[in-house]
Amino acid sequence: MSKFLVLYRSSVSAREQMAGATPEQTQAGMEAWQAWAQNAGPAIVDLGAPLAGDGDITGFSILQADSRSALDDLLADHPHRQTSGSAIDVLEFLALPGM
Repeated sequence: MSKFLVLYRSSVSAREQMAGATPEQTQAGMEAWQAWAQNAGPAIVDLGAPLAGDGDITGFSILQADSRSALDDLLADHPHRQTSGSAIDVLEFLALPGM
């Protein structure tokens, strides 16, 4: 089982997205994430959190899967992919030498 750092990118900062969302948009977004997380189940090591910063990385998760292909399948219907101007980057954790 491999572990992956999933970075959520957006042209709009997480802070701006949260500040500009209506309560209904916030609720719908959280429901979409919860449904995805329920489906992902044990693949989630750490669901992560939104991130503050000047770059375009707006959040992260840590997931595990048998392969990169299996992880791509898991991320295919991720709610972040439904947001215009958004992207997902995936980085695989490497084992430390000698560990």
